[in-house]
Amino acid sequence: MIAAVVGGVACTGTLDTAVSTPPSATGQLTTPPEAVAQPSDDFGAARTQLEGLAVKGRAPKTGYSRDEFGQSWTDDVNVEYGHNGCDTRNDILRRDLTVVTYKPGTRDCVVVTGVLDDPYSGKTIDFVRGEKTSTAVQIDHVVAMSDAWQKGAAQWDVLKRTDFANDPINLQAVDGPTNQQKGDSDAATWLPPNKAYRCTYIARQIDVKARYEIWVTAAEKDAMTQILAAC
Repeated sequence: MIAAVVGGVACTGTLDTAVSTPPSATGQLTTPPEAVAQPSDDFGAARTQLEGLAVKGRAPKTGYSRDEFGQSWTDDVNVEYGHNGCDTRNDILRRDLTVVTYKPGTRDCVVVTGVLDDPYSGKTIDFVRGEKTSTAVQIDHVVAMSDAWQKGAAQWDVLKRTDFANDPINLQAVDGPTNQQKGDSDAATWLPPNKAYRCTYIARQIDVKARYEIWVTAAEKDAMTQILAAC
C-alpha cells in the first residue's frame, strides 16, 4: 500500500470487511483505538534512529505478493488492536476519523461515516462506506509492504509479516487518490504533498523501520536526512 496499501501498494482489496473475529466474551471491543501508542514527534530521536538503520541496496522483488503478509486486515495478530473483535481497517478508521458513526449490530466496529483530516494532502474528506465511495479513504502502510519485502521482510516468517501488515504504528487513513500515487515508494521517490506533514511522515517511517529492523537504501537515507534537517 481495499486495493490492498494498502501498503506495499495502496490499500485496495476489500475495503469494507465485516468484523473478522468475534467480539470478546464481554461483548465489547477490548482495545479502544485511542489507546494505541503513536510515534514520537521528537525529530531528534528520529535522527538518532536513522543513524542506527542498516544501509544496503534494494533486494529483488522476487516472490513478493500481498498474500505473503497474511490475510488482509485480520484481527488475529500480536500488535495493538489484535484480538479486539474488530478488523484492522475499521480499527484504523475508528482511530483516525472524527464524527464517526457505526453499522448497527457491530459493537461500534464497522465505520459507516466519518470525517478525515487527511495528513497527506491536507484535505478534509467526508467518508461514506459503500461500494463506490469507500475508496475515498484508504489505509496506507507508511512503510509499504513491497518496500519492506525488498529490505528484509522476505526473510521473515509469515507471522511477523502479518503483524507488520496490521500494526497501527505503520497504518494511516489517508486520501485514496494520494495513496495510489504513493504506491510502494520509499522516501527517496515519494513524499506527502502536504509539506507540513513530511517531518512526521519521515519520523514514522524511521520508527517502523527501526522496530522491524528494515534497512534503508543510501538514496532513501539521504532523502530522510534532508527532510529531518529542516524539522
